[in-house]
Amino acid sequence: MSQQHTKQPAQDAPQPIAVNINALTPAETEEAVEKAGVNKTRMGKRKTFVSAMFAGAFIGFGALFFLIVTCDPAMTWGPKRFVGGLAFCMGLVLVLCCGAELFTGNSLMVSDLAARKISWTALAKNWVIVWFGNLVGALVLVTLIALAGTMGLNDGAVGATAVATAAGKINLSWGVIFVRGILCNILVCLAVRVGFSARSVGDKVLGILLPIAGFVAMGFEHCVANMFFLPIGMVSRLAGYGADVAGAAAVDLPGILYNLSAATLGNIIGGAVFVAWAYWFVNARKD
Repeated sequence: MSQQHTKQPAQDAPQPIAVNINALTPAETEEAVEKAGVNKTRMGKRKTFVSAMFAGAFIGFGALFFLIVTCDPAMTWGPKRFVGGLAFCMGLVLVLCCGAELFTGNSLMVSDLAARKISWTALAKNWVIVWFGNLVGALVLVTLIALAGTMGLNDGAVGATAVATAAGKINLSWGVIFVRGILCNILVCLAVRVGFSARSVGDKVLGILLPIAGFVAMGFEHCVANMFFLPIGMVSRLAGYGADVAGAAAVDLPGILYNLSAATLGNIIGGAVFVAWAYWFVNARKD
């Protein structure tokens, strides 16, 4: 008689790991956003400030990339805006993938406030530290770019484009800048939520491209981007670039503060109310 032996699996054999490649659901994304917001309030002041400096510089690099690719006069208006928007995306890609504190993205912390996970004081402290950290990071980059002579590229076309871009942002009514700031941060915070929902770096990068390229192409106002665009425009004007740009005289310190005041308040409303609070209400609020 033949004996049949049934081979038993080894008890200590490693079990396959289940990998979920699907993006997080909106409810799961909301949970991830709120968890990140709580962690932001627990970070030390100095670390928060330095991380915010990184974000200001990263967004500045994206803004510089925008100036480089849009300084070609041979490009027509539509393609120039789209290509420039895609170039600008580099800034948010660096922020989300490398890790940094971005003021506009931190509007999503209002979800934690609505859920009573953080206090008004913690929220305000984070926003103030991050806003000024973003500004310092952007200004450090402006200084380095000016010393590097980058504005002189393409026979000075980059510097002239910087002046024209800054003049176009400053020579708007305060109300228009404010509304464009609202619209801008709706798209930015939606892009950040896409980043939270992604399972991989590739998903994260692809997911944020269109919302960010879109807000740039549409001419909306992002206060952190303007922390680079406006000072580099002023430095370029003082260096003699863009002398024939209409409205260039307005590119000065009062003009910069005028734009940033409206863009900042608009960004807060757009991100905090139309995205953070609204998505908390839909996905996390207990009826």
